[in-house]
Amino acid sequence: MDHIAPGGLPLDHVGVGTVSPSRRQFLQTTLAVAAAGALPGVAVGQAYPAKPIRLICPWPAGGATDAVMRAIAESAGKALGGSMLVENKAGASGMLGPNELVKAAPDGYTLSQLTIGVARLPHMQKMQFDPLKDFTYIACLTGYTFGIVVRSDSPIKSIKDLVEYAKANPEKFTYGTPGAGTTPHLAVEEFAAKAGIKLSHIPYKGAAEGVQAVLGGHVMSHSDSTGWAPQVDAGNLRLLATYGSKRAKRYPNVPTLNELGYETISDSPFGIGAPRGMDPALTRRLHDAFKKTLEDPAVLATFDKYDQSVIYMNTADYTKFIADQYVKEKAVIERLGLGVKT
Repeated sequence: MDHIAPGGLPLDHVGVGTVSPSRRQFLQTTLAVAAAGALPGVAVGQAYPAKPIRLICPWPAGGATDAVMRAIAESAGKALGGSMLVENKAGASGMLGPNELVKAAPDGYTLSQLTIGVARLPHMQKMQFDPLKDFTYIACLTGYTFGIVVRSDSPIKSIKDLVEYAKANPEKFTYGTPGAGTTPHLAVEEFAAKAGIKLSHIPYKGAAEGVQAVLGGHVMSHSDSTGWAPQVDAGNLRLLATYGSKRAKRYPNVPTLNELGYETISDSPFGIGAPRGMDPALTRRLHDAFKKTLEDPAVLATFDKYDQSVIYMNTADYTKFIADQYVKEKAVIERLGLGVKT
């Protein structure tokens, strides 16, 4: 088949006589380079992803977040025409993923879940990142339902029982969480402050470890997202309360802390982030792929399994949300006396 030059003529017939193979190759290369120079974004966009994308889940394998992130990764990978692999980096209250973004190139091959913790923890301790400068906020996708559970054979059968026990035994009631400064931690501290009680906090690396701790009797209760749900459904754990603005659809008979009079509402959206300096065209492409996951029945079924709802924000709205949240979190941390000690 003849190769066509600008103007519509076959390359073998441009000018007088025949074009030698070396001349033909030179012309083909020149035309290709010129086309790429005229449309640089297209060439790059078509090449991405040329290898698997790394999506960091900063929580252990086997928990609710891990399951949700794997469903999102599979769906987003398909939408991008490539593959997205989840890498678990548990610890540091979910901040090991954001820390990885600080070191990574903004080429779209290193992404991470970003929780509210990125706006909160810098007020509590020295961090490796500045949440207002060091990330590209691609899209917010969903959020957690949180609650506090005890073993089913515990004498604590309600929040009223918990408060009475804690008042009679200051700092004796122990509760686990997925880490210091996480929403399940601060929600309980907020509740305790409103109730006038003092509890003892035991941080773990994630939901699976914390649930095992309460089942094994190492702590009296566990505060977390609904990684505890299978054990509640199996009758091994008792759910005392949830922390949302309304009762969990899955547990309509369980009250919220707010309706019990403790004015504690913790809805915790999370999304996907990348290193700062991402090319806007690449950010848009990733945003569109992650937004598309919110239409995937498999992703929505996983959300439903773990009592998560769609909480969508585009890149601009998500970026603004984190900036606004950064200010709000500072006030909460200072009110609870958990700020960085200078």
